Amino acid sequence: MTEATTAVPALTTIKVEESDDRVVVTLHRPQARNAINAAMVRELHAVCAGLEERPRLLLLTGDGGTFAAGADIAELRDRGREQALQGINSRLFDRIARLPLPTVAAVDGWALGGGAELAYACDVRLATPTATFGNPEPGLGILAAAGACWRLRELVGASVAKQVLLAGRRLDAEDAYRLGLVAEIVPAGELLKRGHALLDRMARSGSLALRLTKLVTDSPGGHPVADDLAQAILFESEDKRSRMDAFLSGERR
Repeated sequence: MTEATTAVPALTTIKVEESDDRVVVTLHRPQARNAINAAMVRELHAVCAGLEERPRLLLLTGDGGTFAAGADIAELRDRGREQALQGINSRLFDRIARLPLPTVAAVDGWALGGGAELAYACDVRLATPTATFGNPEPGLGILAAAGACWRLRELVGASVAKQVLLAGRRLDAEDAYRLGLVAEIVPAGELLKRGHALLDRMARSGSLALRLTKLVTDSPGGHPVADDLAQAILFESEDKRSRMDAFLSGERR
């Protein structure tokens, strides 16, 4: 893997590594515990643009023992109604959620406020024993408006979501695992290795099959016609034929 130099120029808040089948993004604002500011939003949008143009798996993590300790409060303090209506963070997180191929958040330490919402937007989350998820926005006189009010409910259920959003409950790694918010608790020193192993497992599947499975899974309400249409596309793919031929001939992928 080599650090990207062309896809996302002049990086100041994130580090990006690219390979043929994946992109690794590390949030990097050590002086602010990786708080999400406008510059980071712009740089993450640029990453998304690259992944939309050339779909690959995404591994998202934070530097220095913290995922992201929230949005940048100094910037939030100066935002008004017009900025809220622009959905600065929510549009980004929705874009990440809609990326064509699966996304994995590798969470170490704090994932609070906007940092938690960024993790919620990913398809799968891994956590270290020190990982902590929370949404303290009402304590600042605002709400978690970048997806937590509905994504967290979908992930852990309405009762727990209200405990987090209304009563300030924080979910430690054990809580998050028990509730299904994270797939696995991983020692900090093995977090990225385990994240790559998960992406390796995904990469062994057909890219188009992953893409359509994610699209159907994320479709609101679910509908058999959507399943049928996606399957119809896959049934005509060369990848499906070659994989099934290999299976029938005794090979295993």
